[in-house]
Amino acid sequence: MGESQVGFLSSAMFSLLVIKRSLFAYVLRRWKGFTNERRLLNECFVADCHRDILTSNLWVSDLQEEGKNAINTPLSPAFVDIHPEDTQLEENEERMMIDPTSKDDPKFKELVKVLTDWVSDVLVEERIIVKQLEEDLYDGQVLQKLLEKLAGCKLNVAEVTQSEIGQRQKLQTVLDAVHGLLRPHGWALQWTVDSIHGKNLVAILHLLVSLAMHFRAPIRLPEHVSVQVVVVRKREGLLHSSHVTEELTTTTEAMMGRFERDAFDTLFDHAPDKLSVVKKSLITFVNKQLNKLNLEVTELETQFADGVYLVLLMGLLEDYFVPLHNFYLTPDSFDQRVHNVSFAFELMLDGGLRKPKARPEDVVNLDLKSTLRVLYNLFTKYKNAE
Repeated sequence: MGESQVGFLSSAMFSLLVIKRSLFAYVLRRWKGFTNERRLLNECFVADCHRDILTSNLWVSDLQEEGKNAINTPLSPAFVDIHPEDTQLEENEERMMIDPTSKDDPKFKELVKVLTDWVSDVLVEERIIVKQLEEDLYDGQVLQKLLEKLAGCKLNVAEVTQSEIGQRQKLQTVLDAVHGLLRPHGWALQWTVDSIHGKNLVAILHLLVSLAMHFRAPIRLPEHVSVQVVVVRKREGLLHSSHVTEELTTTTEAMMGRFERDAFDTLFDHAPDKLSVVKKSLITFVNKQLNKLNLEVTELETQFADGVYLVLLMGLLEDYFVPLHNFYLTPDSFDQRVHNVSFAFELMLDGGLRKPKARPEDVVNLDLKSTLRVLYNLFTKYKNAE
């Protein structure tokens, strides 16, 4: 190999080493801080120079392979998807990220989808379609519209705000209004202006779950949803991470805890042996009416889930014919079944009964306790009806 070729290879090797030095500096800034960066860089750079200059008579093919390996070598661990902006923290500042394994959990995906679709459904008249919660809700614009629609109020905020200061001010006003609604009912406020504006998906989910439960949204949230959260904190120039578990949902009844316990709670918790007696009495009561239409109930939790028997039962008890166009006689979707049960609830209110404690979605989802509550509400008024 001639001197000119050796010189060319030496120059190429030196350029490659400069690139490798820059990449190495990037890794150190992200994962080890700046404390020992200069000393480590100098030691590694000198060692690389000494080794590679001594072997500068490598063939061009070896040089290309070295460059390819340098480019393809992973620069950071792959177990957590941490974006560069997530590591740009001030001293003692911390940031939370959902562990990728939790994002793949089916129940977590279902919760995100149910809440995303719910917000879009509420704001359909505003022509707002939510696609990604953290990107669409962080600036307060969509949250403002959502709260105004749910609470039937008008917030005194600017309609459009582009600056970060303006966004935070709007978000503060919106969250103050939310807190005013939720705090008297004992809701835990697990979000802040910083966390929402910082696109913290966990905080946004906590907020939406609380709003959905408070306003009795016509949705069914998956129960017992938890996620593993990676908490990254900067201390003495170094990044430290830890894992914590965030509980996003419990049971529907627990989240709707503003209701007082009733006799059915006591029955299920302390006297399950008497449950069959109660069910038998209610089956006898409803069949006394439904038999007039040649219909019969044997399973309370399943045969009332589509709302058809509830609607027909109300017509029989109040002695009127329910027009068939008002409900779905053969419902084939969740929404149609919810419509039927909701319509039956309206007929109950028209008949002078109290608003059922159960939600239509609970009856549709075969929740026996909710179905028993609805039927017992009818039994107390119509038990002597012929």
